[in-house]
Amino acid sequence: MKKITFSALIIATVMAFTACNTNKSEDTKEIAEEQNEAKLDTTALEDDAEFAVAAADGGLMEVQLGELAQKNAANADVKKFGETMVADHSKASEELKTLAARKNITLPAMLSNEKQKKYDELTAKKGAEFDKAYISFMVDDHKEDISEFEEAAKDAKDADVKAWAEGKLPTLRHHLEMAEALHKKLK
Repeated sequence: MKKITFSALIIATVMAFTACNTNKSEDTKEIAEEQNEAKLDTTALEDDAEFAVAAADGGLMEVQLGELAQKNAANADVKKFGETMVADHSKASEELKTLAARKNITLPAMLSNEKQKKYDELTAKKGAEFDKAYISFMVDDHKEDISEFEEAAKDAKDADVKAWAEGKLPTLRHHLEMAEALHKKLK
């Protein structure tokens, strides 16, 4: 009887560990990309959808980091910059959601693992340390964003995706100017 109970306990434990390992949280950005690949007909549409997914992921991060800046920053200008990020990227995200719905593009609902890692890293910082790390990241991130949006504005196959990307470039460039000015001020 003890052997049967012990064996049953061992089997239950193995099954529990197996179940935990198979329920690993997947990256929402990857899930959205996979869903888009499955439902979109051409590679051209998949490329536009991939841009939209990346833009949505970046927008989510900008909003969450902007909210974090309003809490963790010491510098009033950094807090104000965070407010601007929340307002502008929330508006852009809503526009992108509407566009994606019309184009049957699935967008991520949560931060990708990569963006979540950056958010978690900045969450650990407070005050002047946060200010410098956040603004430095905003400079680099907006340079990367501008490059990706310029490419989409030039190469996107869907006219609406192309126009949306092009329309966001002036705001992204303004954000970069603001971040660079703050970066110089904080040094």
